[in-house]
Amino acid sequence: MLATINGVLGTVDSVLAFTFNRQIVFNGLVTGITYGVMAVGLVLIYRSSRVINIAHAEVGAFGGALLGLLVAKYGVPYPIALVAGLAAGAAFGGIIELTVVRRLANAPKVILFVATMGTAQVVFLAGFWLPNYTAIASFPTPFDGRWELFDIRIRSAQLLVLIVVPVLVAALALFLERTKYGTAIRASAENPDAARLSAISTKAMSTAVWTIAGLLSAITAVLVAPLKGQGTVIEAATLGPGLLLRALAAALIARMHSLPVALLAGVVIGGAEATLLFNYFEEPGLIDAGLFAAMLISVLSYQRRQRGSEGAQSMSFAPRVRPVPRQLQQLWWVRYLPQITVTVALAVAIVLPLIVTRPSRHFLYSLMLLLAIVGMSLTLLTGWAGQLSLGQFAFAGLGAMLTTAMVRGVSFSIGGSDFELPVIPFEGAIFLAAFACLVTAVVVGLPALRVRGLFLAVITLAFAVMAQNWLFERDILTGGDLVVRLPRARWGDSFDLKSQRTYYYVCLGVLCLCAILVSRIRRSGVGRSLIAVRDNEQSAAAFTVSPTRMKLVAFAISGALAGLAGGLIAGLRVQFGPTAFSPDESLRVVAIAVIGGLSSIWGVILGALWVVGIPSFFAESEQVRLLTSGAGVLILLMYLPGGLIQVAYSIRDAIFAAAAKRIPDTSTEREPAPIPARAASAALADRATPAGVPALATGGVSVQFGGVHAVEEVDICVQPGEVVGLIGTNGAGKTTLMNAIGGFVPSVGQVEIFGTDVTRYSPSRRASLGLGRTFQQADLFPDLSVRETIQVALEARGRSQVIPTLLGLPSARRRERNRQAEGDELISFFGLGRYASSFISELSTGTRRIVELSCLIALEARVLCLDEPTAGVAQRETEAFAPLVLRIREELGASLLVIEHDMPFIMGISDRVYCLEAGAIIAEGTPDEVRNDPLVIASYLGTDERAIARSGVAAPHDRLEPAEEPSHD
Repeated sequence: MLATINGVLGTVDSVLAFTFNRQIVFNGLVTGITYGVMAVGLVLIYRSSRVINIAHAEVGAFGGALLGLLVAKYGVPYPIALVAGLAAGAAFGGIIELTVVRRLANAPKVILFVATMGTAQVVFLAGFWLPNYTAIASFPTPFDGRWELFDIRIRSAQLLVLIVVPVLVAALALFLERTKYGTAIRASAENPDAARLSAISTKAMSTAVWTIAGLLSAITAVLVAPLKGQGTVIEAATLGPGLLLRALAAALIARMHSLPVALLAGVVIGGAEATLLFNYFEEPGLIDAGLFAAMLISVLSYQRRQRGSEGAQSMSFAPRVRPVPRQLQQLWWVRYLPQITVTVALAVAIVLPLIVTRPSRHFLYSLMLLLAIVGMSLTLLTGWAGQLSLGQFAFAGLGAMLTTAMVRGVSFSIGGSDFELPVIPFEGAIFLAAFACLVTAVVVGLPALRVRGLFLAVITLAFAVMAQNWLFERDILTGGDLVVRLPRARWGDSFDLKSQRTYYYVCLGVLCLCAILVSRIRRSGVGRSLIAVRDNEQSAAAFTVSPTRMKLVAFAISGALAGLAGGLIAGLRVQFGPTAFSPDESLRVVAIAVIGGLSSIWGVILGALWVVGIPSFFAESEQVRLLTSGAGVLILLMYLPGGLIQVAYSIRDAIFAAAAKRIPDTSTEREPAPIPARAASAALADRATPAGVPALATGGVSVQFGGVHAVEEVDICVQPGEVVGLIGTNGAGKTTLMNAIGGFVPSVGQVEIFGTDVTRYSPSRRASLGLGRTFQQADLFPDLSVRETIQVALEARGRSQVIPTLLGLPSARRRERNRQAEGDELISFFGLGRYASSFISELSTGTRRIVELSCLIALEARVLCLDEPTAGVAQRETEAFAPLVLRIREELGASLLVIEHDMPFIMGISDRVYCLEAGAIIAEGTPDEVRNDPLVIASYLGTDERAIARSGVAAPHDRLEPAEEPSHD
C-alpha cells in the first residue's frame, strides 16, 4: 500500500504546479481515511432511514473521550478502555434509534433531521459532564514508535489507521454481503415493504444499522484524535461543523449510497486539504471554500427526478389553528381575539424598555427581536416549504458584512484598475444587502433544491462554514481590518440611533413589518402552494405547482429576511468579526423556530425569548444554553411537537370549547346548491382541441428500476373525449406507466399530449398543458383545508405573484377574492360545504376522492389520469362514482385514462380497455373484447367462476358449450 501511495505522490508531484510535499500529503491521506470511515457511517444511516445524522460525529466523540479519560486519568489498560469507548459509541447509536428515531418514525424527514441536531447537543452534554473531561492533555495510542519508508515518516497513530481501516472495511463488507444479517440490513434499506413481507424486522435492522454507525463513529474518533498531536483531545471530542462537513462532503460525492466511494472520497478530501493548507497556509478558509464548491458540483450531478415518492408528509409537528366553532363566530371578542392579542403584546413590547432602563437589557431585547426575524425566515422555509437551512445565520452575517461595507464605502481592483463605489446610507444599505442575500440564496439553493431530500441543509451547513472561514475575511467586506465597525446613524435632530432604546424601537418596527409581509404570503396562493409542496410534492406537481420553483422562492425570501436582520445586527453590535456569525449560531436559530412553533409567525418570538432570554438570567452558562436550544429542540419534538405556540393554541381552543357549550348551535347545514351549467372558467369554452390528434399517446415507453423492467415498450392512445381503462394484476406496471406519463419517474420512449412531445417536460409543466392526475392514496395535502386545497388547484388558472402579494397590491387582493369565489363555487358543486374548513387529513377516503375530483375541474385538465379512483371507498359510494366521473368528463370535455380493479366500474365507463401483464400490453379493445380475451382471463380474471361472473365475462366452459337452464337449488 505504501509503495502505491508513493507512486501516486510521485506522479502528482510532477504534474502539479504548486509546491508539493510528500510527507504533508501522506499525513493528509491518512487523516482523510478517517473522514471516509465517518462518511461510511453517514451513508449507512441514510440508506436505512433516509435521514442525515448530525449527531454522528458527537456519538463517536463521546466514545473517544471516554477512552482518553479512562487511560490518561484513571490508568485503565488501553484494551479495556478501547472496548469501553467503542461500546459507548455503539450503545449511543442504538439508543438514539430506539428513543428518537422510532418515536419520530412517521414524522417528515426534516423533523427527524432537526431531532438529530438536538441529539448531538445532548450527547455533547453527556461528554461534558464526564469527570475531569476538560483536563485531558493527550490522547493515547496502543503503541508508540516512528518509522521511515520511501522518505515518508510514519507515526504510530498513522500506522494504526493504515492497519485498522482496511481490516474494518473488509469486515464490514463481508458482514453486509456474506451474512444473513447483512443481507437483511441491505434488504430493509433498499425496500422496507418487501423486507417486511419476507419476515424481516425492519425495526431491528434499523437499530443494528445505527449501532454499527455509532461504532464506526467511535472508531473514527479513536483514530483521528492521536493524529492531531498533543492537547487537542477536546477539539476531537467536540468534532464541530468543520470535521462533520468533511465527512458529509465525502458522503455527498458517494451520492449517499456507495460505501467504497464514500471511503475513497474521504481519502481524496484529506489529501487535497493537506496540500492546499501547505501551499496556502495563510488562507486556511480556502479549504472550506473548496469543499463547498465540491458539494455544489456533487449535488448538481444528481438526477433531477428520482424514483418513487415519499408521499404525503403531514407536518403535524407544526402548530395547527383549529377553526372557530360556528356558534362563536359572531361574538365580538372571538372575532377580534387575534387583534386584541397582537395589540396587548405590542403594548408590552413598547412599554418594557421604558420600565427596564439599562442599555444592556435594551441590547438584549433588540437581539431577541432580530433573531426572531431570522427565525421567521425559517418559519417560511421549514415550516411552510419543508426545507431546512443550517446556514441561515450565515446569510445574516453576509447581510451584516455587506451593510458595513456599503456604509464604509467599497474599493476593489479588476484587471489592474481601481474602482470605488459611493457610500450608501445605513437605511439604504440594509435593503441592498437583503437583496444581495436573496440572490445568494438562489445561487446556493438551486443545485440542492433540484432533487428531493435534505441536501439543502447539508449545502447550507457547508456555506456557513465557508462563509465564516473564508468569505467574511475578504478585504472587499472587511476593508482589510480584523474587526469591522459600523457607527450608528443619526436620523434628524430627534432620532439618534446611538441610543439603545431608540434602536430597539427600530428593530421592533422592522419585526412587525416582516411579520405583516410574511403573513400576507401565508394567506395567498404562494403560501398555499408552499405548504402543498411541503406536504406532497407529487400532488403539488400534478396541480401545476413546480416544487423546485416554490422551494427556491421560499429560500430566496428567507435569505432576504435573514440578510435584513443581519444588517440590523451589524448596527446593533457596532463592531464585530467573522466569528460573530458562526455555524453554531445557525443551529441556535433553528432551535428558535422549532421551540417557538415551526409554522407560526409569532411563535418565533416565544422561541427567541426561550433560547436567548433564559440563558441571560444564568450568566450565559454553556450548559443552560445547550439545554434551552439543542436539547430543548429534542424534548419539544418528542413530547410537544407543536412548540410553545401550540400551548397558546390549546388554551385558546379550550376557552372556545367551554364557551361553545354554553351557546347552542342554531345554524343549519346549507343544502348543496344546484349543479351549475359549468363549474369551470369561461376560458374553457373557447379551448380548441386539434382535429385528428390523440389527446394522449405514448410510444415505446419503458421504465426500469435497477435490473427490473417495470414497464417495457408500451404504446397506448387516448382519443379526445374517450374513456380508456387500464387493467392488470398488482405489479403489472399500471401505476408505473401512469407515473411515466406524468413525468414522475425516469423513463425512455415518447409521451405526447395533444401532439406536443412532453417527454422531457417536468410533471408540473405537463400538468400546465392539461394533464390531470389523481393518486391511489388520495393523500392530497394533509395540513391544508378543503377550501385551500381547491384554491391550490385554481392556481393553474393564474399564478399568484410574490411581489404583488408582499406589497398587498390591488391586483393581488382582487386575484385572491376571485380564488375564494371560484373555490366556493366548486365546493358547492360537489356538496363539500360542511367540510370546507376541515383539514384533508381529517376526511374519509371517499370524501378525499371527491375533493380530488373537484381539483381536476379547478385545473381544467383536458386529459385525466385516474389511478384507482374507487380504492378505499365503500361499495355503495363506488356505485355513485361512475356517473360522477362521466359528469366531470362532460364538464371539462376531457379524455380519461383510468386504472381500476373494480371490473363493473371500469367496464361500465370505458370505451376501450388495455390490459397489462409484467409491464407489457397483452390485450386491447372494447370492454367486451378484452374481458373475453383468453389471455386476460388467464392472467387477470382467472378461471374462478365467481370472479368471471363479477366481471361480466362468460365462464370458459359456458362460452364453449350451450347454456344450460339455471339450477333452482
